[in-house]
Amino acid sequence: MDGNGRWAKKRFLPRAAGHKRGVEAVRDAVKACIERGIDYLTLFAFSSENWRRPQEEVSLLMNLFLHALENEVSRLHEAGVRLRIVGDLARFDDKLVSLIRAAEQRTAGNQRLTLTIAANYGGRWDIMQALNTLLVEQPEKRGGYDEADLSPYLSMAYAPEPDLFIRTGGEQRVSNFLLWQLAYTEFYFTDLLWPDFNAAALDEAIRSYQGRERRFGRTSEQLQATPSLDAQTADGVALGKVRRVSG
Repeated sequence: MDGNGRWAKKRFLPRAAGHKRGVEAVRDAVKACIERGIDYLTLFAFSSENWRRPQEEVSLLMNLFLHALENEVSRLHEAGVRLRIVGDLARFDDKLVSLIRAAEQRTAGNQRLTLTIAANYGGRWDIMQALNTLLVEQPEKRGGYDEADLSPYLSMAYAPEPDLFIRTGGEQRVSNFLLWQLAYTEFYFTDLLWPDFNAAALDEAIRSYQGRERRFGRTSEQLQATPSLDAQTADGVALGKVRRVSG
């Protein structure tokens, strides 16, 4: 979700105004995903590298996060949204961590949409913490691990890999986001700044996705000749539906 600061600068507003408008855009995105039957929405809210920003801006972002947890969780719960927060929570203060745990517990039974917020998250951190946990819990397999051994220890082991990755703001990189999970995800980049990203923009991204052929290592001829595909491929190719969005 890139471009909050630039959105504010273009309007001669403080960066804080851009971040506040960005929160509204999150609310709109959640509603749009629910209306379109998307099962998983993952939003990159604060990266492990964002601590390098000016302290004033970091404090603002933490306060916005705190405020959102205090004021948005009831709406999410009423809408049937399950909320998950992934990332290294060790740097957050106790009040914020307590609100995160309470929000996750309160919404745990909801099934309409799983909304994941990546906060103090980095893809490299995720892989390393998964590896370190694997080494502790399965030391007997040291030297003989495979992908299936590592995957359950990743932060988003509860969710399927994303179908569609969206980045706003004109940049064309993943910036250390879901490095493991994006291996076969379709990418969509837009110059729209995040505060301007709305339901119409989401539909445009989905249309772009629906025009692509997801082969997962196969050839086009194999896809056409195979009557039944595995579940992951069927979502993207046979049905032409986006079920899992990250950005």
